Amino acid sequence: MARTGKLTHIGRRGEARMVDVSAKPATARVAIAEGRVVMKESTLATVLAGDARKGDVLGTARIAGIMAAKRTHELIPLCHPLAISKVDVDITADAEPPGLTVRATVKVTGPTGVEMEALTAVAVACLTVYDMAKALDRGMRIENVRLLEKSGGKSGMYRAEENQHVRTSTDAAASPRRHRPA
Repeated sequence: MARTGKLTHIGRRGEARMVDVSAKPATARVAIAEGRVVMKESTLATVLAGDARKGDVLGTARIAGIMAAKRTHELIPLCHPLAISKVDVDITADAEPPGLTVRATVKVTGPTGVEMEALTAVAVACLTVYDMAKALDRGMRIENVRLLEKSGGKSGMYRAEENQHVRTSTDAAASPRRHRPA
């Protein structure tokens, strides 16, 4: 379906507004988002062994992601509060570059999508990993937080192309940094 390019959260006079979804039918909607926390090998080993000083990093990050998805409307202006039916936060280890991949799947039956909830779950889970392991590695990086897929609603299915807009740590190290003055 072609997009008109109209921003739905902007009124005629340019003011921010919450979209009225009262006339939209409730449909099954799913969104999947992903992000990474890149860290030293030694940090990853400590996290996976469950030996971080602050406790269970992975379990705490999962809970934080779930809680964040449920409270997205309190964090992101103009998001609707939703009766989310399911939130899954999966965290897997990556060997190269060393780190963790966080993936969140959010489901709802309602008049609006759950993309922001999935993205918020991933971002907060990644931030929680950083918080709980920062004593081991302050150089950790959170990167590539993005929507992978969404289904349902008027706009239908979206699936990100493989490596769409993704810049890996290796890419960043290989290319020169450009700095623009503010």
